[in-house]
Amino acid sequence: KTLLATNERSEQLVEGLLLLARSENKIVDKKPVDLAEVASQALDQARAEAQAKGVEIRGVRQQAFVQGNGVLLERIALNLVQNAVRYNRPDDGWIELTTEPQQDYAVLVVTNTGPAVPAYEVENLFEPFRRLRTERTGSDKGVGLGLTIVRAAVRAHDGTTTAHPREGGGLVIRVVLPRDKTANEQAAQDKTSITAHTDTPPGAPAPS
Repeated sequence: KTLLATNERSEQLVEGLLLLARSENKIVDKKPVDLAEVASQALDQARAEAQAKGVEIRGVRQQAFVQGNGVLLERIALNLVQNAVRYNRPDDGWIELTTEPQQDYAVLVVTNTGPAVPAYEVENLFEPFRRLRTERTGSDKGVGLGLTIVRAAVRAHDGTTTAHPREGGGLVIRVVLPRDKTANEQAAQDKTSITAHTDTPPGAPAPS
């Protein structure tokens, strides 16, 4: 079991380093990508782990198109979601994932409950192989490249990544990317397109 875990971590490390190298470059081959769609796909991949840990998933994801690389954009969302699930409270924690189109930008925000994060530690979390000081480097929470890849991939899309501690514990991470207004307008005219994805907590009224 230990050997398998070691091999898995080695594979994660190699994959992470390759993604990091790829995302350090500017994206040349771009296409319209809906942040709401890639965010929902990331949630689907992380849902089983969240359920196993008793972490509730929340949030409304509005259609928000950007120009970029779909694989890297999905990796941004997946890394943020996995990070939010793994660094969370057991049994009664939650994560909220939202996307929203603004005037010139598309915004993705991930908020989670979890351990308190000192403000001075936040920037360190985006450095390679860095975690909170309370975490053991040999833990099962990955190889310490998740948020580094997020910031590099966002920067390659001419975007920004910011984070701040959430009151009561956890983090709020905000990704801002240039909006593809043409794709948004075309999608708005297409009545068959899905304009929002919603996760409603059990027992809560569905949004109107």
